Amino acid sequence: MATTRITDVVIPEVFNPYVVQRTMELSALFDAGIAQRTPEFDRLASQGAKTINMPFWGDLSGSDEVLTDSGALTPDKIAANQDEAVILRRGRAWGANDLAGNLAGDDPMLAIADLVAAYWARRLQATLISTLKGVFADSTMSGLVHDISAGTGGAELISATSFIDANQKLGDAKGQLTAVAMHSAVNAYLAKQNLIDYVHDSEGSPAVPTYMGKRVIVDDALTASSGVYTTYLFGVGALAYGEGNPVAFVPTETDRDSLAGEDYLINRKTFILHPRGVAFQSASVAGSSPTNTELENDANWARVYEVKSIRIVQFKHKIGS
Repeated sequence: MATTRITDVVIPEVFNPYVVQRTMELSALFDAGIAQRTPEFDRLASQGAKTINMPFWGDLSGSDEVLTDSGALTPDKIAANQDEAVILRRGRAWGANDLAGNLAGDDPMLAIADLVAAYWARRLQATLISTLKGVFADSTMSGLVHDISAGTGGAELISATSFIDANQKLGDAKGQLTAVAMHSAVNAYLAKQNLIDYVHDSEGSPAVPTYMGKRVIVDDALTASSGVYTTYLFGVGALAYGEGNPVAFVPTETDRDSLAGEDYLINRKTFILHPRGVAFQSASVAGSSPTNTELENDANWARVYEVKSIRIVQFKHKIGS
């Protein structure tokens, strides 16, 4: 009796672009505009290198001068600096039996692709949280940390006032902050106070939760430590994203162990998920690409943009009952 196997329904040339697009649709990072994919970062992620250098010009500074007919203006210079992004190389393989219960419906390939895309959407957010842990552990980012967790008498709790103070870390650039990522317990605490609003669009899409006008992303990977929660505020495009396709790279393939009667689906990703303006230092990376644990190492990060240009704020606080 003939049976349909993964090799019969997964066509890599169709499967992989669908997974990439569907991953972006499922991830709140892209839906909220925090991460932005560009052709340039796709190109950079395809390079045969561990990291990518991105030079940039610094801002102009100094005071203007009064014009006079008895002297010349004093020329100043513009300084160059360099951001650096790391290329992440990840992969995962699944056996057919793990997927068999989900291969229902008219198009089993799309069923498989949706499962894989949902998996990668979760892993992208886990990678981001590890990155943020490392970034904000670095001393150069202290100006973007609002920590009230040591307060007492309610001063340690997230509130409208303390949230405004966290926004103020960007000063007159705080209008760039448009989204906030928080643990579900923080979200529930704010919801109990009727502080979470839901915005409906004109097309009848699911309501979008907001807090003080900012899109809410709920992720339980933002776990508390000794009752202290870490919440992040983001601006549009705070993260640069690119999907790479290096030479000889095989993003999707299938295999079969005939003796065991087992089919396999292998999916690989080469990508950049980079907080703009915080350069990767490669100070502690054992392999060809950093693990999430290595991304959490503060020695691997250093701020190179001015504080107001980073568009990410870390807010440490507690919640009430």
